[in-house]
Amino acid sequence: MASVTLTRFFIVFILFPIITHSIPFVVFHGVADSCTKKGVTQVTDFLSEWSNAQGYCIEVGNGVWDSWFMPFEDQIEIACEKVKNMSELSQGYNIVGFSQGNMVGRGVLEFCDGAPPVKNFISVAGPHAGEASIPFCGKGLMCVLVDALIKLAIYSDYLQEHLAPANYIKIPTDLDAYREGCKFLPKLNNEFEKNATYKERFSSLQNLVLIMFDKESVLVPKETSWFGYFPDGAWDPILPAQETRLYKEDWIGLRTLDEAGRVKFVNVTGGHLDMADDDMKKYIVPYLVDEEIPENPTVTKSSEKESSSSDDSTMGSIRKVGGHQDLLLNVVHRL
Repeated sequence: MASVTLTRFFIVFILFPIITHSIPFVVFHGVADSCTKKGVTQVTDFLSEWSNAQGYCIEVGNGVWDSWFMPFEDQIEIACEKVKNMSELSQGYNIVGFSQGNMVGRGVLEFCDGAPPVKNFISVAGPHAGEASIPFCGKGLMCVLVDALIKLAIYSDYLQEHLAPANYIKIPTDLDAYREGCKFLPKLNNEFEKNATYKERFSSLQNLVLIMFDKESVLVPKETSWFGYFPDGAWDPILPAQETRLYKEDWIGLRTLDEAGRVKFVNVTGGHLDMADDDMKKYIVPYLVDEEIPENPTVTKSSEKESSSSDDSTMGSIRKVGGHQDLLLNVVHRL
């Protein structure tokens, strides 16, 4: 009897790491999108299937409208409470952010007191260092309203409180107005009033995956996906992340993470949020797979790409990892 009990103990002990569950992940979608949009639901489901991890899309407000017009302080407060109230995340979770959704995700990571720990942060086309443009969605009542708002001063209290993307606009030739008027990005990037807690939380990540699209047309500059940006006071040259003050002075711990080998700078072929399945499997899925589980055999290596060809035989399916809105740009050059 004792030998049977001992045998069972060893079986359970040996198999325990294999049968543990993957860490769940949450998705934060971009502007003009929602968790109910086909592109968002599909990519969440596919990532769950490929990684064997449960994925949840965290909606802020009503989705599309509030992604445009709810200021980020309010968006993050809502997202923070949702994350804290999800028992599924209590032991830790991963974040996958798409475009503007990365700003909500980083806000939760840095500002949310009492939240469960974030282990890996996978950023797909995030405007981390700032954005020198306002994305527009074409015609329609919402876009007419946005167009009217943008005609106001970008750093006015009214615009900062009523147009969410204005909260991370950073005009490199108007930094005094940015410092005085921008309500969100300076806090998120720990630019002026340093907060050690924000830096500690950001630098605690196990991995930070920064994905940039080589044919990016929405983010200006595209290098903001990697924390690269324009130099202070000029529109050129575009500085790589390692040459920015944010990195050199380690405002949020990006240099700390990078020097520890925990930042992955990934460049993929495609336009804004147009990502090949093979690239998602190669650059996102491995960071959603629990470290206790054997390597997922479905994760495939993406072939080296020298062009933007979308031939399925070499790249697999290419899908919009977000909604299907057509985003246009209005670049704001203020002298």
